Amino acid sequence: MAHVTRRVRAGVAAMALALALVTLPPVAARLSAADVPAVSFTIEGRAFSLDREALLKRPDLAVIDVPDDVSYHRPMRYKAVPLAPILADHGLAPDDHLEVAALDGFVAQLPAALVLETRPDRARAWLALAPAEGATADGDWPTLPDKDADPGPFYVVWTNAAASGVTQEQWPYQVASFTATVPLLDRFPAMQVAATLPADAPERKGEQVFAVQCAACHKMNGAGPAELGPDLNLPMNPTEYFQPAALKQLIRNTKSVRSWPGSVMPAFSPDELSDADIDHIVAYLTHMAGRRAAAAK
Repeated sequence: MAHVTRRVRAGVAAMALALALVTLPPVAARLSAADVPAVSFTIEGRAFSLDREALLKRPDLAVIDVPDDVSYHRPMRYKAVPLAPILADHGLAPDDHLEVAALDGFVAQLPAALVLETRPDRARAWLALAPAEGATADGDWPTLPDKDADPGPFYVVWTNAAASGVTQEQWPYQVASFTATVPLLDRFPAMQVAATLPADAPERKGEQVFAVQCAACHKMNGAGPAELGPDLNLPMNPTEYFQPAALKQLIRNTKSVRSWPGSVMPAFSPDELSDADIDHIVAYLTHMAGRRAAAAK
């Protein structure tokens, strides 16, 4: 019953997140602490928020070094607070799942056990509040490469990220909220492959990669929390209008196939997304092209 209750509460929390995102102000190219003074949390159905000033006064505030920041593509130093104690103190459990929503509609998927990790030899999650160095003269964050935007005022960063396989889609910036919920695929059956597929099917592997790497921006069959990119099965699936080689190249580096000023999809290095991962994503997409009718039932 406790597990069922947790799921019910998580469902309520997810609905609360959806309503909250509707009321968020439009995303500005450049944000400041005054634009987004607080970040919100919903855990076990209980909501609270922490403003930047309160976070800066926490005793566990630290200056951390991130050798290879995925957004700036260079070493960065931040004033940051560890996320694990904030979330654990408010009831997040290792078997929970965490969604981190950004102001632009990006929604990162984070296993709670990953975020609650505190061992020094593993990846640790931090909420960066300001650059410790490299800020502009008026205190703003440096602009991101190739974008008229920066990751502040709240940015999830990682130390020792490679030790736990943290992907670049798990570094959300311009963060608005954290919500404890059930895993994405459990919550949205319309994103699932057919139950008849064997456990080791490439389509199942692709489903898992999609949930972490693609669902941060894209819906599938109208399902999912993200609002940044197009649905990848409605009205058509990309496998229906891209040649296979071009689709794989698009996933690897969209700007090598088509480019426009509003394009935000990043390129993925082989370390971030292997060729096998891309093959599995394409297998999943191909499979889901035949499941539009099943998802509508």
